Amino acid sequence: MRLLHTMLRVGDLDRSLAFYTDVLGMRLLRRKDYPDGKFTLAFVGYQDEEDGAVIELTHNWDTTSYDLGNGYGHIALEVDDAYAACTRIKEKGGNVVREAGPMKHGTTVIAFVEDPDGYKIELIQHKGRTD
Repeated sequence: MRLLHTMLRVGDLDRSLAFYTDVLGMRLLRRKDYPDGKFTLAFVGYQDEEDGAVIELTHNWDTTSYDLGNGYGHIALEVDDAYAACTRIKEKGGNVVREAGPMKHGTTVIAFVEDPDGYKIELIQHKGRTD
């Protein structure tokens, strides 16, 4: 077995694709409309699906927003430099909700950003960097 993808329901697919590709630097791997079901699936990631896990963005054409509830946590991305990543994300219009810095009760440098639908994404600085 292997992890294939994480699915997120999004209210505006174009806005979400812009965030994941332009702001976070992922690639659109595939996209397919399902007119009979009135939904679109788009898969984004840093590598091809056969090489690692990706994110599936599901857009139900008749739904513009979702209640995220309190069960969802976050998606985590490793970055070389969390401070620089936050700067780049803000320059591209992204929303940094927790600036880069050591995690509470630890030394790992982390930050949090939100996608356009409010999903949290944690940036974890590669362990080789501690500044």
